[in-house]
Amino acid sequence: MSFLKYAGLILLVLLVLVLTLVGVLSVTRSHTVKQVIADGDEEGPPHVRDSLFAKSIELYTGARIDEGNWVDILLDGEGTYPVLWNDLAGAKKTITVQMYYSQPGAVADTMAKYLSERARAGVRVLLLLDAFGSAPLKEEWIDGLKEAGVEVAWLRPLKWYTLHQAAQRSHARVVVVDGEVGYTGGFGLADYWLGNGRTKGQWRESNVRFGGPMVASLQAAFAAGWVEATGELITGDMFFPWPALAKRGDVNAGLMHTIPSVGSTPAERFLSISIAGARKTLYIANSYFVPDGNLKALLIAAVKRGVDVRVLTAGPEIDVKTTWYAGRAMYDELLEGGVRIYEYQPTMIHAKTMVVDSYWSTIGSMNFDNRSISFNNETNAVVLNEGFGQRMDGIFFDDLKYSHELTLQEVRNWPLKVKLLSWGAEKLWRVL
Repeated sequence: MSFLKYAGLILLVLLVLVLTLVGVLSVTRSHTVKQVIADGDEEGPPHVRDSLFAKSIELYTGARIDEGNWVDILLDGEGTYPVLWNDLAGAKKTITVQMYYSQPGAVADTMAKYLSERARAGVRVLLLLDAFGSAPLKEEWIDGLKEAGVEVAWLRPLKWYTLHQAAQRSHARVVVVDGEVGYTGGFGLADYWLGNGRTKGQWRESNVRFGGPMVASLQAAFAAGWVEATGELITGDMFFPWPALAKRGDVNAGLMHTIPSVGSTPAERFLSISIAGARKTLYIANSYFVPDGNLKALLIAAVKRGVDVRVLTAGPEIDVKTTWYAGRAMYDELLEGGVRIYEYQPTMIHAKTMVVDSYWSTIGSMNFDNRSISFNNETNAVVLNEGFGQRMDGIFFDDLKYSHELTLQEVRNWPLKVKLLSWGAEKLWRVL
């Protein structure tokens, strides 16, 4: 009996250790793409103006790039919320909203006001909230929406039996009005998204408003989350009014909806192909810039083939210091490799954008870190258009006027405290 008792205890301990290891591995996945090759092609992987590039993006990420879209860039709260509130107020049939981060305040209350008004007017209003990111919302706020007829659902609630999903959040931003006008970007329901993006406490943000075929892809991204949370898969003309979506503009664009997967992820393939497709310029603006060794190598390789590679990321006003220090641990190697790095100074920059050769652009919710690439659901508008790309270049260089460019000597002369914090935070990059 004694032997059996100890054998059982040993087996139990081994089981706990195995389950612990499985749990740790489930939240520490990393990237797999080390290089992008094109055997037999002297120019290397297709550049962003090559027709094969767009097809590669479609094949490797699932994002469908269609003709006939119109796309507007919305900067900061001042450029986003007034337009959004106007569209919501004019909704006739449906409103679908999915948010990651929300907290009580003027923005949340204004959203509730318009959603409630439209629901009372007979519009079907669906609101999907990430159970982790939107947890700060008060119960009475939710109750008020439900009383007005808004259907509210929580995505991936944190329970003991859902702990295996705890790291896999939906970071997506979705607003679709009448199935015809879509919004995505980095915005949420919190008051620090109000303002001009140049003043402390008023976050610098980039969002996008669009119409045309790509709206259907955004609506489908919402539908995937809604059915997961409620069991109801939405379809039909009210949510997907195809005649109204056909060729509303002259921009080639699409919506990339990335989801967690085993092995290389759509997000990882998207970034790798985009970096490899650069021939002249590659401008990245991202609030949480923590590239792994593979992505660093791709960025440095772009510099070596003559690409002007610049990265704009958060400075001292960042809201998550751990991520800032982890990213700073990467700067020495990148700067030595010729990548130019800038930190935004006035306030927190929360934008997630990239523009390649003034032609291939993206604006959305995806950060340049392992959490977005390996674990999160994300939504990004992707655009192949010269005029749009040139405007993206202009916005990037306007932001550089408010930024500090780091030098290799400056980074290597950082105080010991900063170096130690960066070293320690870098060890956590897989979960940031």
